[in-house]
Amino acid sequence: MFSMKCGFLMKLQILLSLVRQAVDDYALIDDQDHIAVGVSGGKDSLALLYALHELQRFYPKHFTLHAFTVDLGFGIQDFSGIKAFCDGFQVPLTIIPTEIGKIVFETRKESNPCALCAKMRKGALNLEAKAAGCNKIAYAHHKDDIIETMLLSLMFEGRFYTFPPKTFLDRTELTVIRPLMYVSEADVIGFKNKYNLPVCKNPCPADGHTKREYVKNLTSQLNKENPGIKERLFHAVISGNIEGWNSGNIGMAGTSEEVADKTCRSETSVKMQKDQTGAEEQLSESHNCHENDRESKNKKEEF
Repeated sequence: MFSMKCGFLMKLQILLSLVRQAVDDYALIDDQDHIAVGVSGGKDSLALLYALHELQRFYPKHFTLHAFTVDLGFGIQDFSGIKAFCDGFQVPLTIIPTEIGKIVFETRKESNPCALCAKMRKGALNLEAKAAGCNKIAYAHHKDDIIETMLLSLMFEGRFYTFPPKTFLDRTELTVIRPLMYVSEADVIGFKNKYNLPVCKNPCPADGHTKREYVKNLTSQLNKENPGIKERLFHAVISGNIEGWNSGNIGMAGTSEEVADKTCRSETSVKMQKDQTGAEEQLSESHNCHENDRESKNKKEEF
């Protein structure tokens, strides 16, 4: 009860704790980085931009942000919410016009459109980020995405793999980072609801009808039947010798509930220390007053 109450009150602080630990564990951010943030308008990318913007306030390494949104060309998506969101943070936004939607669904008529769409979106984003002088790109993949990608690889490719926290792209000389890697999707949803993030509806016709959606539902069902299985699957990833996962003080962030409890206990401890210090100061002052009175009385008796 204690941690749940504190966790709700300090949702941003918990998110920042998890993001900073990921950044520190895997050295995701260096001094003077110019980071492109891919903002689709979904809850994940908006939470990522929010967290990185807040991290700028106190992180010892200075870095700048530039938001990029890829317009898939469906002609029905409103980007005004994203623009207002970025303007509020004074983060520049570049909207990249493309015809990816038309190419994937009309020209190519892909039966499995997600792979081609993702490849083209990332290609467009990388080119614009490079042209804008960025050296890193932050993707909004969270802990659930990492777990689901691992299961997709196992089930449909027969290999134990998921994307790493940091990837260097040779062709563009850009580094992809994933600062939300310790954050669960449930926590992203809670953050979105608490801070009223301006989520844009995904116009993609394939939304909700993919292998990833199937694995997402499967993982959710497994976690209901076997509570804690997501954490164990994530532990398997960070300790499984997957390329890119063998650096840093990995996997030590804990769940958001544990972070919330730790944060609350820390703040409570600080408050208790302050109260104790205040009480000691009052006691000391009272003691000094008594000592002064006693000295004054003794001096009078001497005279």
